[in-house]
Amino acid sequence: MDDTESSCTIRYAEVTVTEPDILLEVLRAIADRAGSCIVCFDADKLAGQVHAKAALRLARRSLEAGAAISHSFEMEALLYAAGSRQCSTAVSFGLHKGENHLYVCCCPATEGIWDLLSNQLQFRAGPSEDLSPERKNQLMILFAISPAECAAAGENRLRDLVLERVALLDVSK
Repeated sequence: MDDTESSCTIRYAEVTVTEPDILLEVLRAIADRAGSCIVCFDADKLAGQVHAKAALRLARRSLEAGAAISHSFEMEALLYAAGSRQCSTAVSFGLHKGENHLYVCCCPATEGIWDLLSNQLQFRAGPSEDLSPERKNQLMILFAISPAECAAAGENRLRDLVLERVALLDVSK
């Protein structure tokens, strides 16, 4: 486990958002108050919590190496989650208007931060890490993974292919 994984704590939450910008301002204020970074990933677009962990780890490494695309850890993590250099694409992997299923990441998870966040988000037990056929199809579309590529990688390797796309962002920089 690297330093990013040990310094970040991830929990699953749900929230219905009418004004994303307002909620993001509130989350930034909580992060500033707690001396932390808060990243919210759209769990419906990720290949499980391992995907969020990989995005956090790669974002931290990119910032530390001076090779970041963005100017913030939060946006860099979203870029890695999306496997894209485009901020407009990365933003779609975060908080959005309507019903949200989120992996909420606090880096570091400072004392009291989860209490502050629980006033804004409803924390729940996380979803199953199993990928339903519908989720597999959605991930294949999101990450441009062909059926032939899935077949070549082997049964039940879609998550690995998604994580490969996430890691390949370094190559496309």
